[in-house]
Order: sequence, then C-alpha cells, then structure tokens
Amino acid sequence: MKSSRSRSRNKSRSNTRPTGGNIVNRVFDSSGPEGKVRGTPQQIVEKYAQLHRDSLLARDSVNSENFAQHAEHYTRMLAEAQKEIDAKREEQEKHNRERQIEQDKQNRDRQAERDRERDARLKAQEEAAAAAPAPAPAPVEQPVQIDDGDSGLVETPEEAPKKRRTRKPKIRPDQQADSGATPDAAE
Repeated sequence: MKSSRSRSRNKSRSNTRPTGGNIVNRVFDSSGPEGKVRGTPQQIVEKYAQLHRDSLLARDSVNSENFAQHAEHYTRMLAEAQKEIDAKREEQEKHNRERQIEQDKQNRDRQAERDRERDARLKAQEEAAAAAPAPAPAPVEQPVQIDDGDSGLVETPEEAPKKRRTRKPKIRPDQQADSGATPDAAE
C-alpha cells in the first residue's frame, strides 16, 4: 500500500505545467474532440488548423470553433516559449558583449603596461649610456711617408713589397753518405 505522501506528491506534480526545457521541440499529447494529437507545439497547431478547416467545410461550427481554440492555445504556448528563448538569447548576447568589452579593456591595460615597461627600460639604457664615459677611440695606424721622392704619395702596408723566404735545401740520405755527416750534425 502506498503512503499518502507519495500520492500527494504525484498529484501536485501532475497538475502543474512542466517548466524548463525547450518547449518548442518538446513533444506534447493533446486530447482534443477528435482524439489525441501528438507532436511538437508547431505540429499540433498545424493539425488543429487543418481540422478547423475541415470542420468549416463540413459546416460543423461547434467543432470548428473547438479546433480553433485548441490551435490558439498551442500558438500562445509557442509564442510564449519563443519570447523566453529570445529573452535568454538577448541576455546571453548582452553578457558576451560585456565580457568582450572587459577582455578588450584588460588587453589594452596589459599592452599599456608593457609599453610603459619598455619605455622605462629604454630610458634606463639611454641614461646608463649617457652616464658612462665615452670609450677612447682605438689608435689608428698612420701610414709611413717616404722621403726619397717628389711624388707626395704615402706608402701603405698593403703596397710594401713582401720579402721572400728561402729554404735550406734538404739533404738526402745518399748525399749524407758522401759528406760523411749525420743528419743531426748537418743542422
């Protein structure tokens, strides 16, 4: 046997309209005068509109009005759900815009801070360079002037004639035997 609590809980749930979720895509069971109609609110509206037209052609004004009222009920549900969806979308877009503005502001602040740090670093380098003594210029080798002629040209190290080295001739082993000297003694 079920307790009275569970029965009362079930009763309260069955009488309330379902909340939350996407009503636009939700499947409903509608009990109309012609039996049950099942589908999304848009499908139910279309079915009741068709039944309304059919009953008008059959000159059944009572059923025609009944179908029109059922169609209107689901049309209102659909319009209300669409308003909720649009309000949620607008709220989400507003939130996204605010978040984007905040991110842009943070990016600008970070970039400004990096620019200030870079400027301070460059200024410190310039001050350090200005405070440091200037390095002495490296000595430059002066060209040598030749006094023997009237040409007035200066001789540069590239133009100086190169002296050629001469090698001592190698003594071959057969020549060593002739001279009677050892290779160590020849040097």
